[in-house]
Amino acid sequence: MPMNEKRCVITGLGLVCAIGNNTDECFESALTGRSGIADVKSFDTSACYSHKGAEVASSNSQLADGRYDRTTALGIKAAGEALADAGIDAASEGASDIGVILGSCIAGAACVEKYYNAKVKGEKGDIDDLKAMPASAIAGNVADYYNAGGITANIVNACAAGTLSVAMAIDLIRGGKGDIFLAGGCDSFSSLAYAGFHALRALAPSDCSPFNHSDGITLGEGAGVLVVESYEHAVKRGARIYCDVLGSGVSSDAYHITAPRPDGEGQMSVITRAVKNSGLKFTDIDYVNAHGTGTAKNDESEFLSLNTVFADNKHLSVSSTKSMTGHCLGAAGAIEAVLTVKALTEGKLPPTTGYSEEDLKVLSEKSGDIDFIANKPLEKDIKYAMSNSFAFGGNNASIVFAKDPNLLNLTCPKQELYVTGIGIVNGEFNEDSKTYVAKLDTDTFKSYGVKSAFLRKLDRLSQLQLLSGLKALEDAGITVTPENESIIGICIGTNDGPMTEIANFQKGIIRDGIDKGSAFAFPNTVYNAAGGYLSIATGIKGYNVTIANGFQSGLQSVCAAAGAIMFGYESIMLASGTDECTDIDEEIYADLGLAAEGRMTLGEGSVTCVIEKDSSAMERGAKRYAKIAGFSSARDTSGNRNDNMRLSETALTKAVENVLEESGMKASDVKCIYGFGNGISEIDAFEMEVYKKIFGDDIEVRLIKKNFGEARAASSSMQFAMLARDIYEGKFESGIAVSYGTSSLYSAVLLTKA
Repeated sequence: MPMNEKRCVITGLGLVCAIGNNTDECFESALTGRSGIADVKSFDTSACYSHKGAEVASSNSQLADGRYDRTTALGIKAAGEALADAGIDAASEGASDIGVILGSCIAGAACVEKYYNAKVKGEKGDIDDLKAMPASAIAGNVADYYNAGGITANIVNACAAGTLSVAMAIDLIRGGKGDIFLAGGCDSFSSLAYAGFHALRALAPSDCSPFNHSDGITLGEGAGVLVVESYEHAVKRGARIYCDVLGSGVSSDAYHITAPRPDGEGQMSVITRAVKNSGLKFTDIDYVNAHGTGTAKNDESEFLSLNTVFADNKHLSVSSTKSMTGHCLGAAGAIEAVLTVKALTEGKLPPTTGYSEEDLKVLSEKSGDIDFIANKPLEKDIKYAMSNSFAFGGNNASIVFAKDPNLLNLTCPKQELYVTGIGIVNGEFNEDSKTYVAKLDTDTFKSYGVKSAFLRKLDRLSQLQLLSGLKALEDAGITVTPENESIIGICIGTNDGPMTEIANFQKGIIRDGIDKGSAFAFPNTVYNAAGGYLSIATGIKGYNVTIANGFQSGLQSVCAAAGAIMFGYESIMLASGTDECTDIDEEIYADLGLAAEGRMTLGEGSVTCVIEKDSSAMERGAKRYAKIAGFSSARDTSGNRNDNMRLSETALTKAVENVLEESGMKASDVKCIYGFGNGISEIDAFEMEVYKKIFGDDIEVRLIKKNFGEARAASSSMQFAMLARDIYEGKFESGIAVSYGTSSLYSAVLLTKA
């Protein structure tokens, strides 16, 4: 697969949060220590022990045009400012090339509340609220709003999501998948998140003050978006360049679903990865915008990791802007990235606020050589700055920005990639529900060494994911050990994520009150819980990302996993697609009109494939099912945007032609397509018509959903896995797996004989 070693630069910034309505206003507030934390206005907290939040004053109609849920509206506002700041006209022809990668933790939680408020009262929920509930809707809606026609993805790694989105944009540019992206994160204030952190006793009773009182977080809301662009593309259009974004790091704690490792190992690993991937030394970093949440466990582990990793750095400055913005969850990393870029380019570093004179004395005694900037900004000319994010599930992400790119080291040797393991958990037809449901029994988990006490913590989605992951590792002959735990990564795709847990948690607090949320259930409402549990159970400590991007998410996870290996992050990746089928899912798809008689039949499952670079597979003597010869995603901004299906011949054709070009093959070389048809006549007929135009009448198209149901992300991963098996068994020399998802995004992967 072709590689280009491009410089990536930041050319536009957009920001909205409790301390300002745009980037300059927010940065000025951060420098002056103006906090956006106040008493919560969105809902009644009178029964709670904390009443503080950092809410944005603007209404949805002021943020966008009133048609969108609050999370999306915040994203639209920040993206619009970033585009304008970058000198890009959304109506111009060039806008069609822009990709959109956005992170979120709670997605359309405000719409979940509205929808189930109606349901609990016995009323019919609003269909628009229903469509806006899943995270898979966000990036596509923002892309549509600005006519951005490049690759879209929703990164849902909880509080690391915004940082991971910027990291993924860099990788897509350097992998030749695009030249310009809107990257960042957005999340709204919600009763669900507030009730959850309240149940965990993690909220600060007063304004949070990280690395200081450490008595809890203050939740916030907002959005941060950066225009990430290849240097050549920026120069060609005469763009103003803020700085380079050198590199990133991603790692897993493999420790606990909500708490960080006390020894800071995962945090130290991700900082080390980011510095190394940027071609720098620890002593080069001048400033860190810390994760700095304000909880005792997070602050203690981060304080330890910073002091350990940067022990030889005598000029490092650190601060946490969450002391003013609040913790904006999936938007936090992106908001902090924007503020970090401003600090780097203006030589003004924002402080952590909330320190008394006595607090300052304590800080001085324990901070060592690191300057934990307190209360007042610091004017300092800096060259290299880092922004860190750590999340539920033990997910960690770091990015490095630079004024001076001279140390840039982007050596990315070409890697041949192979499928070396497959794990499948699929549904069986249930006559009562008329759906395909998987059998999950404790004996099967016990056979893989999973203890009952651990299994009881997992929701159904996480159980499906864990079992397919364990099966894939077994099939690949991989045992996770201290020697390889950090060169194995995880990439999970899902359409609906833990919607059952989200809906049930929301209904519970509607019924019982915000102060009665379940501390046991809340961790399973985050989309990346399944990946976190898989990491904890297996001991995998490498790259970990969860993508929620429609039905094709499982196939998009293969693309992302392949990219992670190409850029040297890992030697081995587990690429999965997972979605469940519960009474909640049945109700949602019935209300959407997609699971009615004569439409699609719902299913569930999880399929994990092991993707491995050639040198690793050869060294292990691994079985190689097939070679990944090309992978692509493409979308189209045309068509009826209110149509759930949004079929696009242009996007499907582009995705297929891209993988043919990347693999150096002609359409006549391909004999089999594993397609995405699911029983909805319009989709099935459309798909077959496009394939005939590209491949002619002789192409064989295999559709798996008639045997397993529409299991969304799991189905797209199943297509890939079954194609790999067919090639391994000699049925075909090559073939393409193709899947379709939210807002006309299509993904395609071409496999050939190993």
